Amino acid sequence: MEDQNKNLLLATVLSAIVILVWFIAGPMLFPDWFPKEDTTLTALPADQAVTPAATDTAAPAAALTEAPAVEAPRLTIDTPKLSGSVSLLGGRIDDLLLKTYRTSVAPDAAPVTLLSAVGQEKPYYAIFGFSPGNGMEPADVPDAKTIWTQTAGDTLAPGKPVTLTWANTKGVTFTRDISVDENFMFTIVDTVTNKGTAEARLAPYGIIARHGLPKLEGVYVVHEGPVSRIDGKTIEQPYSDLPSLAEFEGVNGQATESQGDGWTGFTDHYWMTTLIPEQGQPFTAVEKYTPGADIYQVEVRKPVLAVAPGASATTSMRFFAGAKEWETIAAYENDPTWYMKPFGYSAKPDVVAVPGFVNSIDWGWFFFLTKPIFFVLHLMHGLIGNMGLAIIGLTFILKLIVLPLAYKSYVSMARMKELQPEMEALKERAGEDKQKLQKEMMQLYREKKVNPAAGCLPIFLQIPIFFSLYKVIYVTIELRHAPFVGWLTDLSMPDTSSIFNAFSLLPWDAPATGTLLHTIFIGLLPILLGISMWLQQKLNPAPTDPAQAMIMTWMPWVFMFMLGSFASGLVLYWITNNTITFIQQYLIMWSHGNRPDLLGNFRRKAPVPVPVSKPKAKK
Repeated sequence: MEDQNKNLLLATVLSAIVILVWFIAGPMLFPDWFPKEDTTLTALPADQAVTPAATDTAAPAAALTEAPAVEAPRLTIDTPKLSGSVSLLGGRIDDLLLKTYRTSVAPDAAPVTLLSAVGQEKPYYAIFGFSPGNGMEPADVPDAKTIWTQTAGDTLAPGKPVTLTWANTKGVTFTRDISVDENFMFTIVDTVTNKGTAEARLAPYGIIARHGLPKLEGVYVVHEGPVSRIDGKTIEQPYSDLPSLAEFEGVNGQATESQGDGWTGFTDHYWMTTLIPEQGQPFTAVEKYTPGADIYQVEVRKPVLAVAPGASATTSMRFFAGAKEWETIAAYENDPTWYMKPFGYSAKPDVVAVPGFVNSIDWGWFFFLTKPIFFVLHLMHGLIGNMGLAIIGLTFILKLIVLPLAYKSYVSMARMKELQPEMEALKERAGEDKQKLQKEMMQLYREKKVNPAAGCLPIFLQIPIFFSLYKVIYVTIELRHAPFVGWLTDLSMPDTSSIFNAFSLLPWDAPATGTLLHTIFIGLLPILLGISMWLQQKLNPAPTDPAQAMIMTWMPWVFMFMLGSFASGLVLYWITNNTITFIQQYLIMWSHGNRPDLLGNFRRKAPVPVPVSKPKAKK
């Protein structure tokens, strides 16, 4: 019985390690073994996007394979969070900086560049135009090469839209109004006025194009690539799928039809660009790759507009380009969930909702945990003002929630610790007789009412919480460049201190984070983690088997080096969790009549002597 319980505990710990390594390293070593999202996308015919068809189902032409764009006038973009410009060539939004985000924590670090024009390194931009329908030619509609004319506004800012116009030779005039809010959302409204003699049939579209593969994090825990929402379903595609379609399957992309709920775009670790058509109206979302030009592209294709002579029609599309701030994105979604409503979050009647927009953040498989955990963390950060303290506060809340379930386990582990001397005595008496030893131990457990397997419950409770918090800390932008104290200036990155330079006391730099030397010469936070794990382990009953005892003895120091390369916010959580657990177990042992010292050694309180009545003398 004891061997089975020891094996269960050992298997649980080793399984946690295997799962941890598998979640992090497995997808990088064996990418084909990990399931991809079911995209339910339909492959496009190879010629559909190459030649604009003269039909009502015309797709945008492959106009983004042209040579570097010619110089054209620009309109300035200036908002509290954005700066850049709009090119009158195609009316493209292709120059955008994020004012409130820097490339590093250095004081003089440059702002993050999100969009860049053709001719610069890694062009990345958005274009809006029309495809010709029946009776119209490509030259009759504005596209990526059209030079627009500015007719109103000179600086695009919140409350200050700009207006562009263009007319073809058949009496059709196009008017484009571009506006932007105080965050990251652009709104493009196109009005088509037909002063000609024939009906104008044309299909609106929006395109986001990336020239070349962007620099990727390459970590399975966060999705990078095309992301869409189609009729209530979130679809994630890796970049690698699109060239594979073009090269091996002979198709130039994938498309799916939406009945009116959705959006599509590209997501990076912390940034995102998204096309959002008018909700409640059908559209087609397209993801494709152009091999010759090395362009990754997502599109929104809307149904054909039929504009009669003397009439006009209007179509609009929103374009999100910015940081994946949870509060900002949740406000655009405008649909507070159950865990937000008790804190006063409610829908805003003046905001046009973007359904499922908050799912553009990669919450992972444990989304039912990661979303509420992040919400509480975000709420505490707003109250405290320090993300490190918010993580510590969140740890206290999580420990409080699981305490009723874990209390019995802590009691069982404390009582197991008490029985260690008696178990050692049983082992000496039994010698090599394993059957006798197991029988006597089972009898001891029954007499003392101890369940050895109950001590494994805290481990099972902690594993999903740990993975969920790991996901939250790694994925959400709120942890990026979030300081704690002293040298901990970015809780989303590993601890930058190092034994190599005696924690900055010696006059040379520490090894760069992510290198082998930094993994070996760990920082102060991982050392504190190892010490906290070791102290907690001293309060737990040690396995009687020498081999298992040795494994458990080395476990804290193995974790110390393994987790040294993790985000410091996660290590801070683990240290806090270990410290709270140590205090809980210590107090429980004390309440059961033990007086443990800081190393887990304890002495039993002296039993109160019970007076023995002497037998009465016979008369």
